[in-house]
Amino acid sequence: MAEYDYDLFVIGGGSGGVRAARVTGALGRKVAIAEEYRYGGTCVIRGCVPKKLFVYASHFSEAFEDAAGYGWSVGESSFDWPTLIANKDREIERLEGLYRKGLTSANVTLFDSRAVLVDAHMIELKATGERVTADKILIAVGGYANPHASLPGHELCITSNEAFHLETLPKAIVIAGGGYIAVEFANIFHGLGVDTTIIYRGKEILGRFDGDMRRGLHAAMEKKGIRILCQDVFAKIEKGDDGRLVAHTKNGEVLEADQVMLALGRDPNTEGLGLEAAGVVVDHKGAVTVDDYSRTNVDNIYAVGDVTDRVQLTPVAIHEAMCFVETAFKDNPTKPDHQLIATAVFSQPEIGTVGLSEEDACKDFEELEVYRAEFRPMKHVLAGRDERTIMKIVVNALDRKVLGVHILGPEAGEMAQLVGIALKAGATKDDFDRTMAVHPTAAEELVTMYNPTYRIKDGKRV
Repeated sequence: MAEYDYDLFVIGGGSGGVRAARVTGALGRKVAIAEEYRYGGTCVIRGCVPKKLFVYASHFSEAFEDAAGYGWSVGESSFDWPTLIANKDREIERLEGLYRKGLTSANVTLFDSRAVLVDAHMIELKATGERVTADKILIAVGGYANPHASLPGHELCITSNEAFHLETLPKAIVIAGGGYIAVEFANIFHGLGVDTTIIYRGKEILGRFDGDMRRGLHAAMEKKGIRILCQDVFAKIEKGDDGRLVAHTKNGEVLEADQVMLALGRDPNTEGLGLEAAGVVVDHKGAVTVDDYSRTNVDNIYAVGDVTDRVQLTPVAIHEAMCFVETAFKDNPTKPDHQLIATAVFSQPEIGTVGLSEEDACKDFEELEVYRAEFRPMKHVLAGRDERTIMKIVVNALDRKVLGVHILGPEAGEMAQLVGIALKAGATKDDFDRTMAVHPTAAEELVTMYNPTYRIKDGKRV
């Protein structure tokens, strides 16, 4: 048997890579990990964690307004962007330190370097030129924001990466895209007082979500003052004489802004990784092709997370990493389970969802029952805010199994996490009906909608 420097070498220090390295190291295996930027990956360093901190910051403008309805006199308020950035940076530095500590505590060797494959068992560390070998290699390098290089003037634009480090808060911003990143940043910037516009090529924002959630959020965002231009795209971006950016669209719109942000999807970060030298196959997008156990076509090389372009969510990468450890180091072949993944859009109002949308359920099931409630949340009543919550349950009429639950409103993500447990356990609508409500809460609507709002048979309402 060949001898290698490491039992496992992980390329990429994001959530999936760190989890795989730490858990394998704790098993007593010799493990190394390489990261060329900062440990924590997209989620911790330039993704969901700093974004959620920005979301919290953006909520205060409405909270100050709502306070008057509850008897509070808040007085004049102001927002300081540099303070938010500095505090955010301190928290990210703290979290990166915890990631590093967790790895070293598990006796994992850390390399602060870009690592590329030389062959199926050898890795080169670009910072020093050192080459090391490993029995098994895990690719966990994640993805990167698509720069939309074919767009004239794309070099004048920012992505979500740069949005976390802007020196000044723009007075106006235009965001291209209709996915959760575009929608969340539109709400963040608007909440911080920025004149905000979204431009999206599709008919409606959030293409993969349930139609009621998409339409409800669109209406709420426009009511707040966010401009949404659907079925249009940028033709070119240029810099005006005054230094501001001018965005020209295919439909003839001319939009002036201090910043233009491209949120047009993310691509697998595989360029220059040495995959060809190792014989690893990628698809047309550059994503590493893997089997049900996250193994590539090369027996000893695996891949997890966004680099595989399966489901681009941090908890999924972590789950895939845990399944990898079971498969590769515990003699317990385990397939990642990508069904019924609860997720959230941290917009304002928030979306929480798990399971099939009504539109997707119609494709797979002959007859559906749909339960739908729309109401003003209690917290908005005294504040005088006319923002609506929408809750929706999609049920297979033949066996009463709950296929999907979709929530638009305050704390929707928290509710979706808990509902996800019920759906994963195979709950039926009868189980929901037998559950006592917690009163007064918004979530009680999920267990008090006893009669279907409408039925769908063969794709049509009946």
